[in-house]
Amino acid sequence: MPTISQFYGIMIQMFWNEHAPPHFHATYGEYKATVNIKGLCIMEGSLPRRATQLVLDWAELHQTELLEDWDLCLSNLHPKVIAPLK
Repeated sequence: MPTISQFYGIMIQMFWNEHAPPHFHATYGEYKATVNIKGLCIMEGSLPRRATQLVLDWAELHQTELLEDWDLCLSNLHPKVIAPLK
């Protein structure tokens, strides 16, 4: 699973050939969540409150790039790295 971004100890990844809806995976320590790209919400799992807010803020800033990476992954192509939250 390619890592597309990392910030504040949070790792953002996407799988190839994933199921709809478009989403990515966020990992922070022992916490894991699946985040809906279009809805900007956690679909599955959980993160601490602060990490959740950072991930959702980052996803909102990079929503277009995330959807482009989603399309690349569906085509079994390597997604592009997305700038971390600063």
